[in-house]
Amino acid sequence: MADTALSDNQLGTLLEAIGAKTPAPGGGAVAAIVGALGAALGNMVVSYSIGRKSLAAHQPMLENAAARLGRARDLMIELAEEDAAAFERVGELLKLPADDPRRVSEMQDAVWLAVQPPRAALGAAADLLRLLEELVAISNRNLRSDLAIAALLAEAAARAAWWNVAANLASMEGDPRRAGMVTELQGLLRDAADRSERVQKACEW
Repeated sequence: MADTALSDNQLGTLLEAIGAKTPAPGGGAVAAIVGALGAALGNMVVSYSIGRKSLAAHQPMLENAAARLGRARDLMIELAEEDAAAFERVGELLKLPADDPRRVSEMQDAVWLAVQPPRAALGAAADLLRLLEELVAISNRNLRSDLAIAALLAEAAARAAWWNVAANLASMEGDPRRAGMVTELQGLLRDAADRSERVQKACEW
């Protein structure tokens, strides 16, 4: 099985693991990794903003943003690793005959648990976009393209995470938790798209 200790991987090793004929790391992990990249790029913008005389009034907010972005990056990496492990139980159940009592009784909860990492990644990406939008007015304008790209990456992470949830919705037919989750995530997706667009427009030259 491919190495999924994503926090320890060099980029080349990680890409090989993603491209390998193994179920994990897959799309869910990639979604979270993209979010981590967005958080890291946003942190670069903050790093080039802290200490600037023209932004002296915003230093406390920028220092707070740096800490929040670091936590967002770490959370995304954790979710990538959780996603890579989450489908193990589902995979085990899928190996059983469709009418196997264990598969019938356990599959619904197994799928529900498996969609939680991408669900959390979508929420984290939406939170990241809220923070990036706050940075528009208080960060180094020389890095506006990097801030816009960070927003694009966060939006891509949200959309990619949704695809990983949506791919499992058919297996959740009859689950009373399904409708509420879908409503929640679609609302977060709309919010993420709107915030990403506002950040990009504000960063135009």
